Amino acid sequence: MSGSSVGSAAAPCRFAHYFVICGIDTETGLEPDELAALHQWLEADRQGRDPDTAATGENFEQSPLKRTFKSKVLAHYPENVEWNPFDQDAVNMLCMPKGLSFRTQVDQRDPQFHSFIITKEDGSRTYGFVLTFYEEVTSPQICSAMQTLYQMHNAEHASTNAPSCSSSSSSSMDSLASSVDDGESTTSSSSSASRAVGSYDSSRDTLYVSKALCLITPMPFMHACRCFLSQLHWAVTAATTHPLPLESYVYNILYEVPLPAPGRSLKFHGVYEPIVCQRPGPGELPLADFPLAEAFTLLGVENLVQVFTCTLLEMQILLYSQDYQRLMTVAEGITTLLFPFQWQHVYVPILPASLLHFLDAPVPYLMGLQSKEGTDRSKLELPQEANLCFVDIDNHSIELPEDFPQFPNKTEFIQELTEVLLSFGISANTGAPPRTRSSPGSTLSTPGRERKAAALRQLEDDGCNGNLAGEELAVLELLQGNATLERLQALTKRTGVTVARVDALRAGVKGQPTEGQGSQTAGEEEELRNAKLNVQLREVFATRFTTMFADYESFVIQSAPDLESWLTNREQMHNFDKASFLSDQPEPYLPFLSHFIETQMFATFIDNKIMSQWEEKEPMLSVFDTRIDKARLYNIRAPSLRSSCYQRCSVLKESAQAIEQRLMKIDHTAILPHLLDMKIGQGKYEQGFFPKLQANVLNTGPSTNKWCHRAATAQRRKDRHRQQTEHLSLDNDLKEFMQEARSLGKNLRQPKLSDLSPAVIAQTNWKFVEGLLKECRMKTKRMLVEKMGHEAVELGHGEASITGLEENTLIASLCDLLERIWSHGLQVKQGKSALWSHLLHYQAREEKLAQQQADSPVPHIFERRKSDSSIAMPSLRVSLIQDMRHIQSMSEIKTDVGRARAWIRLSLEKKLLSQHLKRLLSQQALTKKLYKRYAFLRCEEEKEQFLFHLLSLNAVDYFCFTSVFTTIMIPYRVVIIPIKKLSNTMTTSNPWVCVSGELGDSGIMQIPKNVLEMTFDSAFRPHTHISAMFKCQNLGKLTTVQLGHDNAGLLAKWLVDCVMVRNEITGHTYRFPCGRWLGKTVDDGSLERVLIGELVLPSGEDDSARVCRTPPLQRSPSQGRRISITSLTGRDTKLTSAQIQEGIGEAMNNIIKHFHKPEKERGSLTVLLCGENSLVAALEQFFHHGFKSARLFQKTVFVWDFVEKAVAYMESADQLGYLQETTEPLGITCQSLCRYFNAINSTSRNIGKDGKFQLLVCLGARDRLLPQWLPLLVECPVILQMYEDTAMLRDTCALSALIGVLETLHDFPITLEASLVKGINL
Repeated sequence: MSGSSVGSAAAPCRFAHYFVICGIDTETGLEPDELAALHQWLEADRQGRDPDTAATGENFEQSPLKRTFKSKVLAHYPENVEWNPFDQDAVNMLCMPKGLSFRTQVDQRDPQFHSFIITKEDGSRTYGFVLTFYEEVTSPQICSAMQTLYQMHNAEHASTNAPSCSSSSSSSMDSLASSVDDGESTTSSSSSASRAVGSYDSSRDTLYVSKALCLITPMPFMHACRCFLSQLHWAVTAATTHPLPLESYVYNILYEVPLPAPGRSLKFHGVYEPIVCQRPGPGELPLADFPLAEAFTLLGVENLVQVFTCTLLEMQILLYSQDYQRLMTVAEGITTLLFPFQWQHVYVPILPASLLHFLDAPVPYLMGLQSKEGTDRSKLELPQEANLCFVDIDNHSIELPEDFPQFPNKTEFIQELTEVLLSFGISANTGAPPRTRSSPGSTLSTPGRERKAAALRQLEDDGCNGNLAGEELAVLELLQGNATLERLQALTKRTGVTVARVDALRAGVKGQPTEGQGSQTAGEEEELRNAKLNVQLREVFATRFTTMFADYESFVIQSAPDLESWLTNREQMHNFDKASFLSDQPEPYLPFLSHFIETQMFATFIDNKIMSQWEEKEPMLSVFDTRIDKARLYNIRAPSLRSSCYQRCSVLKESAQAIEQRLMKIDHTAILPHLLDMKIGQGKYEQGFFPKLQANVLNTGPSTNKWCHRAATAQRRKDRHRQQTEHLSLDNDLKEFMQEARSLGKNLRQPKLSDLSPAVIAQTNWKFVEGLLKECRMKTKRMLVEKMGHEAVELGHGEASITGLEENTLIASLCDLLERIWSHGLQVKQGKSALWSHLLHYQAREEKLAQQQADSPVPHIFERRKSDSSIAMPSLRVSLIQDMRHIQSMSEIKTDVGRARAWIRLSLEKKLLSQHLKRLLSQQALTKKLYKRYAFLRCEEEKEQFLFHLLSLNAVDYFCFTSVFTTIMIPYRVVIIPIKKLSNTMTTSNPWVCVSGELGDSGIMQIPKNVLEMTFDSAFRPHTHISAMFKCQNLGKLTTVQLGHDNAGLLAKWLVDCVMVRNEITGHTYRFPCGRWLGKTVDDGSLERVLIGELVLPSGEDDSARVCRTPPLQRSPSQGRRISITSLTGRDTKLTSAQIQEGIGEAMNNIIKHFHKPEKERGSLTVLLCGENSLVAALEQFFHHGFKSARLFQKTVFVWDFVEKAVAYMESADQLGYLQETTEPLGITCQSLCRYFNAINSTSRNIGKDGKFQLLVCLGARDRLLPQWLPLLVECPVILQMYEDTAMLRDTCALSALIGVLETLHDFPITLEASLVKGINL
């Protein structure tokens, strides 16, 4: 059996998969870093220079000791593992992200530890742990090459007296790269006068080069790997040889140390010390070995919670630190805390300097970028910052995106985390002091006995060894310095004999009889303490999710009969009832939850839940569901349903005890390192140099290893079962499809590190373009479906089912997408918003062009938007620039990101978003100047599809600008249109108007007489109307207009057709129909009327938009209902009693539905009370039925006349004492009706008889008196004079039904608009 096959059989349960050595290849010598050359190639290509010549030139301006040289994987063992194929390029790049480093004897050469992660295309992860140290260069060729490079550098430096200025058109990536290199170059230049850091002379300097030792493991056992690599390094630098050849230790960890079983602990041996690790059980939180305490200390609790919230909302997160390990610690810490959710996007905790163009990715990412000492953050120009969370780890600061919802119960949450940290003696509010670039206590370059003492101090500081001091230390040094004793001890251990005294010394314990029974060492105590703190902090986070999502299963929609059909229709299916879930949550949680349930990580979590009915449940989901079941068992959720009360974690002690028990009592001890069957003397020991290991023994694992075979058999059985369930009766095409369906949405998780040719980078960018287009399609489709409801999609109508909160979330998500599209492939970054920057460039060009055209005689024709009322209302100019100016004039918005979002909202509300962006992108010269060739905006076909998707949003009405910017001043134009008879248009009175909306009213505004305008229609017939402009604070959606005049002059009457009001910023035009006279001597004698508005549909919209729109607002009653009874009864079209009852039922249903909506989504109640098909309209029809049409002295009779006579009869009866004999409630009801009637009749407002009846109905509905008043009106003898026998008002059954229906209003608190009840004191 071959080595690789044996290795692969054992791989799934091996502690480590590979041992890797990276460094300089002495055979090929010094080679410039290929990836740095690739970066130069890309930038030359961007700037239009010949990329091939640009990439070949040497950079002699920079000191050779500061340049990047190519590192190589010198060896890796075994050659390959079937389960985890070795990715040589990726491992090399991540082991040495900066390439090879050179130092001389005057430089710091402390060893550095860091870790990395490789995420595969299927989302699985492999961890790497690296110790980098410096080895003396013994190759004369390399020393000579470095000397030559240094001489060329000196010559270049001498010939250039002043540093050349960089081009003003340098890209954002150029500035980013230069900022990364700034720190070291400034350090070297400051000391270039004296021979110090950065200089090299082969005759007097010793040259050192970096080398990396790396362990690649399937699980993140960071502490154990760090201890093992540190001991391996100490063995190399120790003055005396180590007990066994290094191959024995490497072979042991590769083949003989198993992964700890779930819920168990494991001890194995390094070169000098035993190493302990443990693995959580099946019901516990997954393994996380990176120290959370360090992450909290570096950032502070509040900052970390904010970064955590950004991660949950899938924003772009960039970590920034000098220290690779800090980047990894914070990244892993944050993703660990996401349980039960998992980060689904690009995850590169350490981004190599040569891959900075990955920051251009227009997708959510979590990346770490190494900074240089002394680099200023302001110099770091990032491609996109609109949705970026920038985490400056070393300076303990963060920069958050705008419009950022807070995590629920954030204050209490931070308090609980702070208490946990304080219980372990860690101050949570102050960041860690800035740390030097070396690892703690690592001073391994001292010679002889001092080096040994330093190594042991390092061991103690690292938490892997006990406190050894004085006599014990001297004895241990004596024993370790004696090769014979060491070999003897190794031999006795292999035969099972224990040398208790030496082991006791090694463990820091005196005089214990056997190994492992003494008290813990300080190192083990430190490790235990870190593990307990880790798990307790994680439990606090997990409890928050258990509380927030305790009932999530109730809202999962499981509609597919089998896995195959579910995967086939996955994109089209709604898997989670988001609206119902949000309605069940406490109000303070909604801003965060409404965003979070739209993320990919939440969608994947729900997908896993649905798939668990056909497949084995995903481990994290299984743990989470078990916790929820346990919480239900103890009735944690029921009492706090819809409550925002904070629930503290109740399992802190239990979780820490489980860890403590495992680490105190070791469950399994691995086979000890031993001599191998290998040639002696090949790996000759030389202090300070890592020997060349014998590949033949390290590439072949043991042929008989029970746990290897057992694990491999179990794995094979598991895979067979999965293949059977997954591919049973499926043909090849369907197998391939299911594979793709599983990875839906995950294809952009990890940039490929192994092949970074320009072609691959172009392909990656093409994937980004496709991904952005797909995301745009999904978002616009979701916005349409949610806005219109399922019925609207199928039938072209239906009630809007989306809440304002959901709508706001979806629009914010669209703004984020547009920012990412505009950031992709950007040449020069200016400001934090790429979209607003592009708009400003466009504005500058257009204004310059307009200036030139103003100087020339050729007129500039603006596109104008058509309007249904184009005769009366002047056209509103469609202008991208004008909309920008509206936004620029809003002092409330302070940032470019805010202006871009406001502009998107305004364009969306005006249904011009697609048109504006099309116009913006029509300037191809500008687009080419601003964007690289691969940018989304320069892909013509995809750009057209993108604009088409945005165009589909014109099918629905949005008020996303009006409803968000509620405090801005908005100009309104009011046009009063008389009936088109010249005599009716003339009035000598002074008109006034008051416009009301959902956010307030304008107050009464007098309209001067001199604004009378005359326009001509297409037949050149003249029309006059009154037009006026006024400015007031945003009124929101307009609801009513009060129109009146002062009855002055000879022509004190006015026949008004309608009033038009237009918001001059959004272009929304409202029509308020009237069709009535305003005058004392005409109609019902009204001098003012309250008109109900309807939103006018611009005639420019196509038929498809008309069919698919959301239902229009209720409008003012038509002219037919509002004219007098006489003329109404003279018409042929009389409503039947059944139609009238149906109208009353519909009006009542609308009011009841209104109150069952969330308070913020209800809209205007006035429309439902007084508009068309409203309660007042329906009751007027009821009262009109059977009304006698006789004229008394040629005067028109109104319903109010009947009410007036009835009240007069009641008042006279009361004076004669008739009502005193009636029951008490009846008497009180009579008094209330008379009081309300008199208050309305005596008001100073001249609202006319129909207006008074409308007011009586509204007040009666508000105060729950309407059902009590109706019987009184019916019992009055006046009814016999004014109504036919067949009238519904005289039908006992019809009246009883009406009273029963009206009584349902008693359950609801009716509040009337100020415009209705003005001047009424009741």
